[in-house]
Amino acid sequence: MSDLHNKPCILCCAITGSVPTKAANPAVPISISEQVESSLAAVEAGASIIHAHVRNADETPSSDPEKFARLQEELRRHSPDVIIQFSTGGRSGAGQERGGMLPLRPDMASLSVGSNNFPTRVYENPPDLVAWLASEMQKYEVVPEVEAFDLSHILQALRLYDEGKLFGKLYVQFVMGVKNAMPADRAVFDFYVAQMQARAPQAEWCAAGIGPNQLVVNEWAIAAGGHTRAGLEDNVRLDRNTLAPSNAALIARAAELCTRYERPVASPAQAREILGLRAV
Repeated sequence: MSDLHNKPCILCCAITGSVPTKAANPAVPISISEQVESSLAAVEAGASIIHAHVRNADETPSSDPEKFARLQEELRRHSPDVIIQFSTGGRSGAGQERGGMLPLRPDMASLSVGSNNFPTRVYENPPDLVAWLASEMQKYEVVPEVEAFDLSHILQALRLYDEGKLFGKLYVQFVMGVKNAMPADRAVFDFYVAQMQARAPQAEWCAAGIGPNQLVVNEWAIAAGGHTRAGLEDNVRLDRNTLAPSNAALIARAAELCTRYERPVASPAQAREILGLRAV
């Protein structure tokens, strides 16, 4: 095996998102206590990053900084070294309220750097909002995970990084399989990887697949020496006929792929070192 395949693989768990409900899968964690319990089980299964959205009691998306604060406090108390990554995604709020939790100084936050189509709407990320979110992440020393739904988003991330507008080490996540956006296409995935290796060899990259594409993209990323994301935000099923029993089950499945490709699963401490994050 090459050094590429000896490199620890960071597993990110997207625990809740803004869309899945308990009607779709009762295991989707909605309350803060459910999210903490589900996160801790995912960490036991191999996750070193918890990608978190928060919800209201009626399951609708929220951008309430108080909810994020409670979640962060509980996660820190029970798993001090886990990497906490908050979502600034557009389904949870409008305009600058999307970054209202950044003063809490999570380790990381998602950052979408361009607009694209989603299943039933346009996912709007206008340049002025992207610039503001990036500047807030700089201000509070939050490392962005750039969510790339299209090739242009990867190139935009590289430009922003080269201009010194992204805090910390460059980390780009390819999101594939969102309806009306970039499908889970192997040739496109390989091109994305080649672009990252050629244009930003010092950077790290990750990949996430939506719905039934989750397992496929997990395997592509692990085999190619990158990092990957799993969880109920992206996929509520193990297969067409079986609901995923937990976030931990989806992370465990990704961890099994790491074993198959002789990739050690990164501990939170190793993930912090790989991503250049501050020690706890």
